[in-house]
Formats: sequence, structure tokens, C-alpha cells
Amino acid sequence: MSNLQMETKRSQLPLESKGKVRWTVVFWLLVGGMINYFDRANLAIAAPEMMKELNLTNTDIGLLGTVFSWTYAMMQLPSGWLIDRFGTKRVYSIAVTWWSIATFLTGACNKMSTLIATRVLLGIGEAPCFPTSAKVTSYWFPKKERGLATGIWDSSSKWGPALAPPLLTMIMLAYGWRALFYVTGAIGIVFVLFFLVYYRNPEKSRRLSKEEMEYIRSDGAGAEHNIRDSKVKWRDLFKYRSVWGMILGFFCTIWTWNIFLTFLPLYLKETQHITLAQMGIYSSIPWIGGIIGNITGGYITKKMADKGLASPIAAKRAVICTSAILAAISIVFVPFVNSLGITVALLTMALGFISAITGSAWALAGDIAPASMVASVGAIQNFGGYFGGAFSPLATGMIADATGSYALAFISGGIIAGCAALCYGFIVKEPIEEPR
Repeated sequence: MSNLQMETKRSQLPLESKGKVRWTVVFWLLVGGMINYFDRANLAIAAPEMMKELNLTNTDIGLLGTVFSWTYAMMQLPSGWLIDRFGTKRVYSIAVTWWSIATFLTGACNKMSTLIATRVLLGIGEAPCFPTSAKVTSYWFPKKERGLATGIWDSSSKWGPALAPPLLTMIMLAYGWRALFYVTGAIGIVFVLFFLVYYRNPEKSRRLSKEEMEYIRSDGAGAEHNIRDSKVKWRDLFKYRSVWGMILGFFCTIWTWNIFLTFLPLYLKETQHITLAQMGIYSSIPWIGGIIGNITGGYITKKMADKGLASPIAAKRAVICTSAILAAISIVFVPFVNSLGITVALLTMALGFISAITGSAWALAGDIAPASMVASVGAIQNFGGYFGGAFSPLATGMIADATGSYALAFISGGIIAGCAALCYGFIVKEPIEEPR
């Protein structure tokens, strides 16, 4: 390589990192995501007591999970467009308020029809959460750091279920299952008030130094981009091969993810014969593996990009494909072990690898999409995951009721998770280029 080429390549790289204000933004996204997942995970914790009081079956609990996921999936498409059109802060604040009210109302339900209605409302409200986080990350972080930043805030989807079992089980044992929904709903309202007062985009931040802003801007970040400024039409996003690879790959991931989210506590209780109090502890352990997987996967992609081992896109695809294969192996073995310790270990490993996929996949949206359409592409990917994955809780519940075992659900779920490697490895290739 000539000296001129080396200088040109060096000039295209982001400047050295300056300042840490951008990392405080990850805190807002992390806390918001944790609350989001508290409000999903509370159903899994409350399920045993709800089934007794309201005469619900495994299929009913699975149906509630499916109703939420399907609504959540369908609302991804308009939510991504709304975020790109009206801005992150406005849409996110409305969304948190909406889903918090839906959560609170769940505690007042006495029959299946009203439970279904509140799960629909919850799915509508929660849909903008993670597309907003992807968009905010594209404002605040250069591409080489987005994998790590996304891994941190996406770990919220594991912090929530990790903390929820012990905390919410204690509340349920003391005050009943309805209190879970009242408490988690109120927490969301408090959070959104603080978010409205303190969060700012980088161009409006008073704390951001000139040096850090220059660093952020060195790789295309630093300003809010509106979908009205894009030369790519929203509907045309579905014409791109990489977008379809993301849709199919995320479906393979979320299919298995939803099994864990809806049935993990019940699975441990029914197969390992643990008590309700023990369920709160053992159900949280696998999600700790998810947290580690999220952050580690993001860290690996950053290091690969820093050292020039791969482009930001290639680094994320490598982590996703490797994690998908390892997740498949871990999940398929779960039904074949009887020891509580080995079962929890395998579930922990599986969630660690699944989480490395989700974190890198959300970060990938910022690399594949034009700056003005990051939320839209991220939401479309999430739509693919939850539209298809919405049916896995229902299928799992039906399998458990029909066969008296979760084995078939875990074996098929592991195989499907492994297929994510094919989708991200062979279909997702190039970023979307704006027409000139």
C-alpha cells in the first residue's frame, strides 16, 4: 500500500475518543429497556398464581405471550416510521407512558378477555422502545462503537428478566400477583418524567464538549436525521437483500427467545420440581448469562473493528453466526439432562449466545440503514423476529399440554436458532446506499 493510500485510509478513520458524555446516554436506554422487560417478564412470574386464581392453562399463558408478541411485531412497522419522522424523544416518551398504563391495568383483570386486551395495549406501547434506542445510538456513537453501546443497552432485555424473578416473586408472595403489575406500571411513569427533563440529543446537549462532538461526528453521527430527508422511500426498504436477511435471521432468534421469556420459570418449576420461592432465584440465573453475552458480543465487535480485523458490518455478522451455532447446540441438549445444575448451566449458556445475536443485530441496523432510516430498518428487523416468533409461546404451550413435556419445543427451538447463522451469514451483505 502506498503512502498516499495509507494517509487516505487513516484520514477516513474516526478520531481518537474524547469525553464520556455519550456513554451516559446508554444509561437512559439501559434503564428504559429494563423497565420494558420488567413489564413483559411479570406475566411469566405471575403465571403460576394467575393459573390457579383465574383457571388458566399452559395454552392460555402461551396465547397471552403470542398476543403480545404479534401485536408488538405488527406495531414495529409504524413505530419505526414514527420515530424517524417525529423524533426519538417525543415518540419514546409517549410509548413509555402508554405501556406503563397498560401494565398497571393488567393487575385489575379478572378474565381472559381483559387480559388479552391489556396484552394488546402493552404490545402497542412497547413497540417503539428498541427502535428508538437503535436510532439514539446512531446519533451518539461512531460506527465502531455502536456494537458495544448496543450490547450494553440491549442487555436491558436480560437485566429485566434477571432481576424480575427474585424481586417480583417477593412482591407476589407478600401482596399477590396483581401487585406485580401495579408496581412495574408505576415505575415506568416515574422514569418517563425524569427522561423528559434530562435527555437531550447531541446537538442540543449542554454537557457535550466540542472535542467529543467532533469525535462523534467523525463517523457520521452527531445529528438527528429525519426520514423526510432520505432519498430511499420507506416501502422500498423491503427490496433490499440485507433487510430480508435481517428479517429472517431475527425471526430465528426471537422464536427461541420467546420460549425462554414466557416459559423459563414454569419449565424449571415443572421439570426440576423447585418451589415457588426457589423459582424466583433459579429463573434469574440464565438471564445473567444473557447480560454477559450481550456486552461481550458488543465488546468483541468493537475490538475487531479497532484492530482492523473486520469492517463494523463483518465483525457483527461474525459474532452473530458463531453465537447462533453455539446457541443451537446448548438449547437442543436442555431436554436431555435431569440435573438442576446442568439444566441451569445450559440455559445460561444458551441465553448468553442468543443475547450476543440480538445485541449485534440491533447494532447492525445502524450500519445497514441510511442515517435517516435507522429506526425503520431496526423496527423492520424486529417485526420479522416477533411476527414469526409470536407463535412460539403458543406452540410451546400446546406442546406441553399435549405431550406433558417441553422437549420437542426446545429441540425445534434450538434448530431454528441455529438457522440465524445462515440468514446473517449468507443473505446480509451490503449497506443500503442513498441514490445520488
